[in-house]
Amino acid sequence: MTKHRQAAKMDIWCRVALPLLASRPLLPQKEIVLPPHEPPDETEPLPDAMSDRRDQAYDADPRYPLTTRLPPTVETDDEGSEWTSEDDDETTQVRREIHEMEIEEAEDSRSRSIFGKRMPFSLTLPKWRWSWRFRIPRPQIRLPSRAPDTSNDTEARTEEGEEESTPRRRWGLQALRDVDPSVVLIFRLLDRCRFARRRGMRPGLEDLRIFLHNHLDEAHMRASVKHFTQYAHIAGTEGDYALAEDVREMFIRAGLDDVVMERYHAYLNYPRVDGRAVEILGADDKPVWSAKLEEEDVGSTTAGRQTLAFHAHSKTGTVQGPLIYANYGSREDFAKLKEAKIETKGAIALVRYAGTQKDLALKVKAAELAGFVGCIVYNDPADNGFKLGDVAPKGRFMPADAVPRGSTSSSRWVVGDVLTPGQPSTKDAPRDKKAAAAALPGIPSLPLSSRDAGPLLKALKGKGQPAFHAWVGGVPDVGKWWTGDQSSPIVRLKNEQDEVEMQPVYNVYGRIAGMEQGEKSIIVGNHRDSLAFGATNPHSGTSVMIELARVLGDLRSRGWIPLRTIEFMSWDAAEYNLIGSTEYVELNEQTLRDNAWAYINLDRTVLLLRILDRLWDPAFNTTLREVWNNRRGVLENLDCTSDYLPFQSIVGTSSIELGFRGEDFPEYTSYDNFEWVQAVGDPGFVYHRMMAEVVGLMVLELADRYVMPYDMEHYANKLDTYVKELGKWAKGVADGASKKKKPELVLAP
Repeated sequence: MTKHRQAAKMDIWCRVALPLLASRPLLPQKEIVLPPHEPPDETEPLPDAMSDRRDQAYDADPRYPLTTRLPPTVETDDEGSEWTSEDDDETTQVRREIHEMEIEEAEDSRSRSIFGKRMPFSLTLPKWRWSWRFRIPRPQIRLPSRAPDTSNDTEARTEEGEEESTPRRRWGLQALRDVDPSVVLIFRLLDRCRFARRRGMRPGLEDLRIFLHNHLDEAHMRASVKHFTQYAHIAGTEGDYALAEDVREMFIRAGLDDVVMERYHAYLNYPRVDGRAVEILGADDKPVWSAKLEEEDVGSTTAGRQTLAFHAHSKTGTVQGPLIYANYGSREDFAKLKEAKIETKGAIALVRYAGTQKDLALKVKAAELAGFVGCIVYNDPADNGFKLGDVAPKGRFMPADAVPRGSTSSSRWVVGDVLTPGQPSTKDAPRDKKAAAAALPGIPSLPLSSRDAGPLLKALKGKGQPAFHAWVGGVPDVGKWWTGDQSSPIVRLKNEQDEVEMQPVYNVYGRIAGMEQGEKSIIVGNHRDSLAFGATNPHSGTSVMIELARVLGDLRSRGWIPLRTIEFMSWDAAEYNLIGSTEYVELNEQTLRDNAWAYINLDRTVLLLRILDRLWDPAFNTTLREVWNNRRGVLENLDCTSDYLPFQSIVGTSSIELGFRGEDFPEYTSYDNFEWVQAVGDPGFVYHRMMAEVVGLMVLELADRYVMPYDMEHYANKLDTYVKELGKWAKGVADGASKKKKPELVLAP
């Protein structure tokens, strides 16, 4: 079996709260390419940089995550840039493909907004000099296109950093539509007449599907993943802001309407170079062993330096206590320690990722509730490491030095900015005190590799009791596993960090305005920030979104306008409790309740059922529908882990998350980089293209069918299932409570 076939053996998964759709087969069509557009060349200082307090050691340390540096290949034309003349054979093709994304900008390209309620911020943002050189035009065939209509554009006013916007009307009759539904028929007649004058008829859904199929390109998505993973980009850093500008430029060049950057101010934390430590202390309270903490220099300076290992939204502080091993850190695991009469108060918990409690935030919270003063979370080879197969960079699993980062704020308590629950985190918004923030943990924590967990597990030998059989992991050379107790070696956990309560973060929006029901929108969203390089999560999704914007923008330049608006949204700070998407939803809550008809999330993309019948899986030599059926696939329920959460749970927008799922991969580590995706994750970027087609077909179904393809019976049944599950859960809680504190949840309404 070839490497490609091995890498491609993956399941298809789908989480959904969206009615099913229908579609028809695809046919070939000739390709039509638009000319590139020259980017701006100005540079300005970055606004609202992070905290000025930085030790000089930061600048000297090669691993610092770019919080005080401008990223390479975005601010300057570095000679080592991926877009220069190095590796001519490969990069010439990359240049050729990436510049097909550059669609000529309209004369009036001002960033204007019709995004409902707008948050105040200045539109005067810096422009970056791009290093995408050697623009190579290709032979073109240009069809006549609709002249830009600027007569009724949004009127925007910027004064002292505030923006006011009013919706624009593209058609004089559109205002009558809500008064008399028959006006919809007039719109459709005018639409058909307009296309009849220019090219015979308005393209039907099948024409659009053909165009989508023939214009999606793996090379574009490969170039996007490569570009977006060149340097670290934690939320609120220069690298993250540079990518926001890149997305904005790409949206503009794709010909999207109303491309804007929107700023919020949220609480974020950042690791210090010398602020973290995990140490075993000797009798004199001096360290006898210290964890290395960091991965090997996977990224090195050529990739913009990798991030330090830390937990987003972790508690700052230094604690010490006896070390106790608690398996996966679930409440059941801590209950077993209690049953074994192992005192945990004042101890340091050592738990592993994954397992019976997959949520990192709940692991740390459970340790806090059990009386621990600190929590160390490590990756075990039995869960995602050499015990399962080849490790990165040549395999799918985590090597011994890999450190999975993550967030310890809980979206199950509060989603979005933890200091502004339930309201948008604008600059002047009232804020809770950090100590009172319900979603933040009460104890410090740090991630650890299996390499560093080994000495800690060995130090527990003979302490406490032998670990339960199910608790034994795969860390090599540990021997017999023990739980530890109050007589265990003393471990110091240090997590001193930078904390910024009002760090600016930026969402980027672009849209293709609908002609008939322009206020009704189909939203495609994906977050941009990452705790590492993020080639798979999130930039497989980024590449799909950028490619769809390019292809649908190409369609729009030829005169096509969807019936409903299609919106593309690049979220910031998702790794910090889904801040970007949540703050947008909170700011535009009523508008989204009224007008957001569907949200499609692209976090880890790499279905619906009829759409799967059109697409062929080259690894299994069958349709995606057959792959889905063979694994007995079901539409899974949405959980609390990605940017669909605020849309589904706050404003009730029908939501779906799509992806290809197979074996584990080195998520949240520096090994999730472009080289790994190209060699192991998706050689040839076949599944990236396939997912772009799945999502594109879904968008066209939702945005351009005269009747929305909702299966309302299925949707109602799903809602009924949710209520019944909630009732069972509530009854279980009530049955397990004491009579004096028996809770009651009335679900009759």
